[in-house]
Amino acid sequence: MPVTLTGHLEHITFQAEDTGWTVARLLLDDGRQVNVVGHLVGVSLGEHLEVEGEWTNHPRFGQQLKLSQFRIIMPATAEGIQKYLGSGAIKGIGPVTAERIVEHFGEQTLDLLDADLDRLLEIEGIGPKRLKLIRSSWKAHHGMRELMVFLQGHGMGPALAVKIFKEYGNRSLEVINKNPYRLATDLYGVGFLTADRLARNLGFDTESVLRAEAGVLYVLQGLGDQGHVCYPEALLLERCRELLEISGEVIERAVRGLMDRGLVAVEPSGDPPRNHVYLKRLYIAEKGVSSAIRDLIRSGTPIPLTGWDNLIPWVRKRLGFDLADRQKEAVKTALLNKVTVITGGPGTGKTTLIKAIIEIMKRRGQTVLLTAPTGRAAKRLAQSSEQEARTIHRLLEFSPNETTFKRNQDHPLRADAVVVDEASMVDITLMYCLLRALPAEAVLVLVGDVDQLPSVGPGAVLKDIIDSGKVPVIRLDQIFRQAEESMIVVNAHRVNAGKWPIMHTEVDKKIPDFYFFERSQEDRLLESLLDLCTVRVKNHFGYDPVNEVQVLTPMNRGAVGVYNLNLELQKVLNPGEIELKRGDVGFRTGDKVMQLRNNYDKEVYNGDIGKVISIDREERALLVEFDGRILPYDFSDLDEITLAYAISIHKSQGSEYPAVIVPLLMQHYMLLQRNLIYTAITRGKKLVILLGQRKALEMAIHNDKTRKRYSLLKDRLVQGDGDDRGAFRFDPDDPFSVEIF
Repeated sequence: MPVTLTGHLEHITFQAEDTGWTVARLLLDDGRQVNVVGHLVGVSLGEHLEVEGEWTNHPRFGQQLKLSQFRIIMPATAEGIQKYLGSGAIKGIGPVTAERIVEHFGEQTLDLLDADLDRLLEIEGIGPKRLKLIRSSWKAHHGMRELMVFLQGHGMGPALAVKIFKEYGNRSLEVINKNPYRLATDLYGVGFLTADRLARNLGFDTESVLRAEAGVLYVLQGLGDQGHVCYPEALLLERCRELLEISGEVIERAVRGLMDRGLVAVEPSGDPPRNHVYLKRLYIAEKGVSSAIRDLIRSGTPIPLTGWDNLIPWVRKRLGFDLADRQKEAVKTALLNKVTVITGGPGTGKTTLIKAIIEIMKRRGQTVLLTAPTGRAAKRLAQSSEQEARTIHRLLEFSPNETTFKRNQDHPLRADAVVVDEASMVDITLMYCLLRALPAEAVLVLVGDVDQLPSVGPGAVLKDIIDSGKVPVIRLDQIFRQAEESMIVVNAHRVNAGKWPIMHTEVDKKIPDFYFFERSQEDRLLESLLDLCTVRVKNHFGYDPVNEVQVLTPMNRGAVGVYNLNLELQKVLNPGEIELKRGDVGFRTGDKVMQLRNNYDKEVYNGDIGKVISIDREERALLVEFDGRILPYDFSDLDEITLAYAISIHKSQGSEYPAVIVPLLMQHYMLLQRNLIYTAITRGKKLVILLGQRKALEMAIHNDKTRKRYSLLKDRLVQGDGDDRGAFRFDPDDPFSVEIF
């Protein structure tokens, strides 16, 4: 039940600078002391506060008042003003100076400070230099206070105030009143809906161009998150009308206005032609990828291939294995062309090919660089090829401070060839950044499995390149003898061909690595999954449930969705009290966690999995270990990580796990597609267990229709962009020269 208390801020135990999360002690007006926790920003010791919240019991710190809101009660008496100014709230004013100020100006002191700070020069000990410090501190203090009061009046909390003030400082209210929709575009974690609620409270017209433009950008960003590089204008207008509930004419004007300002691009395509709308950065990326690949194709052949008949025996002697005919063809194609795509499923010899290509190129005196889109994929590539391999970000020398790559066409890579593994995971923006750093004389080899899920980011780049027919493509479809011993590999290919997998429904030594346990009821499925994770995979197969088993699920919601499974698995795999909570996610020491977005300062990326090794409750911070590196996360960073006992199949791309468990229900029908279940199966190295409804598995295997991703890359590769020679150069307005994502 909410309670309201008044008192003076007596002690601050902890305060996070970036979020304002505070642990403090309040001396109440009746003489009692209470501990308070919450977002308490823009306040200083000694200030008189009215706080509202609910009582909670902390296992370590006892009874606390968890704040929902507060307001500062400005002192009205000379004694109160002196205490306030002398508290240290304003830099440059200590207890002695505060006494002098109040003696001079009396109860009008605060009004005078608001009106004319220059009059402080009348006070002994305050000169121009000290006045400058006081002025800066007073304005910041006053600005944050005004912002807090303003936002609270619109039902918004102090955490938002911290973000806004950190970005705009004393201009915060000016920016908000002029265009509250800037919050959605300028601040990470502040969406259009929050900005729109504030704008409506401020009386902005629902049909204002500012609102329509912000809505269009919000919808386009959401479509990009779904994998679209562009979107048909007619469909975009329809989505925007649903969101904004305004006329199509206003939205059309907004699109044209965004075009004029260089924030979106519109381009016709198709027969009959229809307009497609892009965010500007995706437009630049798509045109850049098309132009770069076409330039590579036009630039002729690399070093002439001589002595081919002698190379194959040399490879056999050098590497200790023979190449199959299709592999020989792939090697030859990669050596004779500036761009080559090699695609195939598990066990088809892609790694063998990479090793052969590297050795032959090195023998010819060529420098070869190996790269992959994620740290996990790069690590596996290095292990399998026995060569150095780096993530694309590391290869291009990403600079966190400048949020850009040091390697580009003005400072290209030093290489004769670049081999990209897991190329199906590379989205349009990252491919653009890679290609513009590729030397004109270099060879590009893209290796991947086009039948897996496309990249998390916008585009289906590898598929579009293959479908264009402009680049030589080698498809590997032969499963080699060693791989044939794995039912995981065999069944991955069967599923990819639309066939029912070969498997057993009980633990069987004849089929030791692939199972389907049918469970028709949702509650039984969850019960069985928890039993599998905690007992059976450990007792029957010997796998560590936390470190060696990964649950992969199609959806985020539902009983066997990511969110609920993590809560249930945390209870059984890492029981105990929640030590730290952010939003709906509670953390304990020992928890398995995943990074949710790229953090270039920490050099940890979307999808990386780690383990919580310690939690500091008092400072509301924790330490996470990622592949031997220990990284700190304070409270403001906690929205970047989440529990990872269960993750989405999409998030698992580029990873391999000793054991994989995949729950399948008909409630997932919207996502039950062949490439989804195929991707899930290929994540398991030694054990795959499918668990759930037979009908759901049948639907996934037979549904080879994939969600369409709108992009014009294939069309550009086929038709070109007119005379695009030399078009692949820096544009002064190119957002990639300043910021990548």
